[in-house]
Amino acid sequence: MKCKRNSDGRAIDHHSLQVMRQQAIKAVREGQTVQSVAAAFGVNVRSVFRWLADFAQGGQNALLAKPIPGRPSKVSTEEMRWLAQAVRDHTPLQYKFEFGLWTLSLIRALIIRQFGKALSIATVSRLMKGLGFSAQKPLYQAWQQDAALVRQWEAETYPAIRSEARATGATIYFADESGIRSDYHTGTTWAPRGQTPVVEVTGRRFSLNMISAVSPQGEFRFMLHEGSVTATVFREFLKRLMIGADKPVFVIVDGHPIHKAKLVRAYVDSLEGQLRLFYLPPYSPQLNPDEQVWAHVKRQVSKRLVQDKDEMKRLALGALRRIQRLPSLVKSFFLQPECQYALI
Repeated sequence: MKCKRNSDGRAIDHHSLQVMRQQAIKAVREGQTVQSVAAAFGVNVRSVFRWLADFAQGGQNALLAKPIPGRPSKVSTEEMRWLAQAVRDHTPLQYKFEFGLWTLSLIRALIIRQFGKALSIATVSRLMKGLGFSAQKPLYQAWQQDAALVRQWEAETYPAIRSEARATGATIYFADESGIRSDYHTGTTWAPRGQTPVVEVTGRRFSLNMISAVSPQGEFRFMLHEGSVTATVFREFLKRLMIGADKPVFVIVDGHPIHKAKLVRAYVDSLEGQLRLFYLPPYSPQLNPDEQVWAHVKRQVSKRLVQDKDEMKRLALGALRRIQRLPSLVKSFFLQPECQYALI
């Protein structure tokens, strides 16, 4: 069937128009651009955006040729067009949000700010999927590491540490530091299907640093800190870790300089064997189950529209305390494929 190019579809019979709408929506949801779909069907771009708006509001029934009674779409054709361009061509930072990735919460906030319309998260999700967007997790550069050292750690070094801990009754902790920033998101961002999103960063942000330690038995300790994590801060965390310890404590960390600083070594030596530090192979964060803590906390915090550091601290503290109350969750961090070597 040949259609008049750049028409609005009103000259097409009802059945053909219904099929056209359904095929157009399907094409956009599969990753084709609105412009290419409009050109392929010989209609103007406004028509396709109007169909997308109808579909986002009423699903497949809204695409039927005969009008379906009900509430009108909350989002107009022009608003759909503007939103698609905003999310595709801009970052949240350019709209003065503090996060660098598009989440449903941020898109909802953008719609409220731009159009004064409060949509539910579910409606925003349907709307973005209808526009041909999907939630995508950015890829990160692989770490550098020595595979031989990793194998040696898993097969020899850690088993020896575990055997010594059992012989002395020591508790093994895996510890790590991490920070969470207002412009960082560990999950996904909404972008056109098939197009890897590129996220720009800015110096305008606020952050919070955290230290934690997990044990295979499900124990969890943590400390929040504003400012850089220095050797002095790490020593303070070790002191807190030793409170109430009546048996030796073995702490496994990476090779960061603060973990090997003189004042840290001096504190460890002063405890005469009650505290010992062991170091993971270089560039091997995947071997540390405590990495899962930060993934969990950042995932919880970054889902929210955080406006200031106090709110970020409150959310992070709440997420950390929830982990502390769930030993089974802590144990699950050791079930990650790269961390199963550390199971009891």
